[in-house]
Amino acid sequence: MTILELREKRNTAWNAAKAFLDSRRTEKGTLSAEDDATYSKMEQEITDLGKEINRLERQEALEAELSKPVNMPLTSKPYMGKEPEKKTGRATDEYRNAMLDAFRSNFKRVNNVLQEGVDADGGYLIPEEYDRRLIDTLSEENIMRRLATTITTRGEHKINIAATKPAAAWIEEGGALSFGDATFSQILLDAHKLHVAIKVTEELLYDNVFNLEGYILEQFGKALANAEEDSFLNGDGVGKPLGLFAAAGGGTVANTLTAVIKSDDVISLVYALKRPYRKNAAFIINDQNLAVLRKLKDNNGAYIWQPSYQVGEPDRLLGYAVHTSAYAPLDAIAFGDYSYYNIGDRGSRSFSELRELFAGNGMIGYVAKERVDGKLILPEAVQILKLGA
Repeated sequence: MTILELREKRNTAWNAAKAFLDSRRTEKGTLSAEDDATYSKMEQEITDLGKEINRLERQEALEAELSKPVNMPLTSKPYMGKEPEKKTGRATDEYRNAMLDAFRSNFKRVNNVLQEGVDADGGYLIPEEYDRRLIDTLSEENIMRRLATTITTRGEHKINIAATKPAAAWIEEGGALSFGDATFSQILLDAHKLHVAIKVTEELLYDNVFNLEGYILEQFGKALANAEEDSFLNGDGVGKPLGLFAAAGGGTVANTLTAVIKSDDVISLVYALKRPYRKNAAFIINDQNLAVLRKLKDNNGAYIWQPSYQVGEPDRLLGYAVHTSAYAPLDAIAFGDYSYYNIGDRGSRSFSELRELFAGNGMIGYVAKERVDGKLILPEAVQILKLGA
């Protein structure tokens, strides 16, 4: 009898024993002497089956061990490559462990290895592993981080834009050449400071079971992502990035509606964008406007909305991806190639600790800081449809 058959037999015996026990209990909840003897035999049968199953399992394991060859043949070439590159600076495990230890000790135990990442403001640059996880959180929570072009800068970053372009002209043979002037303008990516602060209790801080590292990264990542997305879409450029929907410096207003939006208005928005930009274009709308767009139909009565049938793929409108954001304005829809929106990250993110401020409440404060800017370098690459009432 195989192990599977024995297991099925034991399961059947157990179900029968439970049914017998439930049906033979007296009013006092006990068994008679005869029923007790019968139930004991059933229990013994289940125990014996379990022993036999364990015996067969040990036998199979022993046979598998004895059947292995004594010498394993060499099936691949010996490794002749270079040794893995040794991590240095903030990428080392020592730096990451020292940062976590500093958190738990209220920055009393500061290892010398942390001096490799001292921030200009007195904090400590977060380990590279944390920084990558924070960037992943920002990208996941922030649609503009996924769609825009991100640049890491060390100072004020200048982007040259062709303001006017030379034009070709026909001339007669031997005729005089005409020269056009190509002029350039510049867009500067500065660095605006964004910070987020949280408080944790001392009990959580000193509890080794509590995942302090994951908690801080998750809370910081979500808070920074929300603030960034709001500025990347609506910022006025004063102490914060200049947003896509900004009245000055944002996308180009293609049309302003005075009535309820129709499917023809969406088609006009698509073709208001120049053909080279339409190749990688997508819509950005507020979540609350989804119901309106999903009800739009063409002249044949078919919905122009195309829902996604694959996980991870966005819904489509007229064949173009639709991205929603709670921070997009209710009275506008954007359509364009958002790779022309440049995000400038100035340096790395840093952590600092605030202990005295909340000492009376038995809590510890932590602050994460970053310096970032964002601008649309070509306004014609994004067209804006202003909605009516």
